[in-house]
Amino acid sequence: MTERDARPGRTVRKAVIPAAGQGTRFLPATKAMPKEMLPVVDTPAIQYIVEEAVRAGLTDVLMITGRNKRSLEDHFDRNVELEVGLEAKGDQAKLARVQESTDLGQVHYVRQGDPKGLGHAVAVAEQHVGDEPFVVLLGDDIVDPRDPLLDTMIKVREEHGGSVVAFMEVPRDQIHLYGCAVAEPTGQEDVVKVSGLVEKPKTEEAPSNLAIIGRYLLDPAVFAVLRETPPGKGGEIQLTDALQVLAQGEGPGYGVHGVVFRGRRYDTGDKLDYIKAVVRLASEREDIGGELRDWLAEYVRDMPAPGAAAQA
Repeated sequence: MTERDARPGRTVRKAVIPAAGQGTRFLPATKAMPKEMLPVVDTPAIQYIVEEAVRAGLTDVLMITGRNKRSLEDHFDRNVELEVGLEAKGDQAKLARVQESTDLGQVHYVRQGDPKGLGHAVAVAEQHVGDEPFVVLLGDDIVDPRDPLLDTMIKVREEHGGSVVAFMEVPRDQIHLYGCAVAEPTGQEDVVKVSGLVEKPKTEEAPSNLAIIGRYLLDPAVFAVLRETPPGKGGEIQLTDALQVLAQGEGPGYGVHGVVFRGRRYDTGDKLDYIKAVVRLASEREDIGGELRDWLAEYVRDMPAPGAAAQA
């Protein structure tokens, strides 16, 4: 068995979550609070991401952080004083919710230092990851637990080896907002063979409408490629540039496949989509969903037509 043949069956057990960004799109809220701690209903966005990793069996989680991110560590650490207080009050429901984040898995932290892009953040994880395949989860995308994307990606790697990237189909006029794939069908439903990737192409130059969403299953071969990857768009080291090399090269760990995701995904990457994510997730909650849906229906029904207030 060759080294390349041996890789696909290797268990995937580590997750990397880049969380060093400044969250400038959410200022002033993120002036003193990491954007990853912004609540989606009553749970920080970052907890949804860690929970997704753990559901897929990735209980060894590394967060790539930066300055002013201490609250991330505090959230996944025990707060003994709070737990004792809730226990004394007999509030078992809140105690269980507080302990959920502590008991998820083993969470480690390393600072990125000088943030030089997603590719640089992934490279920082090399010492922790070692010679193992690993998953990268970006915090702007929350994937509904009823649609287990990571399980599918792990199965694709077990069959094909190399790296696996998650895509979604977007309207052509939106593809300039994403990394975009040059891909060919494989004969498997919603699985493609990737031959190239372009970071935020012009609409007229985009090779497809397959947009990268924030889930990557990477072979450790990516680390050697990242060490040789020069800064790209924005002066940053782009992970898409390294994946382009892996897609077009030959050797152990090379080759890239894609999974076209058609499930439920909540985008918390900008203000409007963040609000939509909160409303959609809250409306499905058993405790508040019914009342919220009733209020939304009433609010929309009574809402003035666009421009009506200006004409009054």
